[in-house]
Amino acid sequence: MTTLDYATYIAGLPRVLAGAAVLFRDSAERILLVEPNYRDGWALPGGTVESDTGESPRQGARRETLEEIGLDVPPGRLLAVDWVPGTGRPPLVAYLYDGGVLTAEQIEAIRLQEEELLSWRFVARDDLDAYLLGSLGRRVRSALGVLDRGAGAAELECGEPVTG
Repeated sequence: MTTLDYATYIAGLPRVLAGAAVLFRDSAERILLVEPNYRDGWALPGGTVESDTGESPRQGARRETLEEIGLDVPPGRLLAVDWVPGTGRPPLVAYLYDGGVLTAEQIEAIRLQEEELLSWRFVARDDLDAYLLGSLGRRVRSALGVLDRGAGAAELECGEPVTG
């Protein structure tokens, strides 16, 4: 019988990507969206968690927000965790945090990371479907429902609530 060393065992385990984003609102309860230049549709400020450096999802959300829009805002409470299987990529676990309502000064301080983003805007809830594609749109709607109800974080699969 052969035994695997721990490093070989770990190297053979399945891989999962982790992403983290922050849901910011303005005083009119519109949602802050950013327009990436590398894919269709809009997104929330956020991105890939650099887990290989020891970064946590919360730390990744804060770092990505600073990089993408120039705001260093500690993420608030966790609103949703979404499991999203991929085609041509490993599955993604997406964490979505509450960013709260931005002040006029914070909004004025927004500066885009031009290497990845084309623009930003605040979008009313009723208009989100025109901007957010697929599971991201469902994830954001679930997170808004969590905020509206004062409920705990939503567990999602492809943006849909998990029942169990």
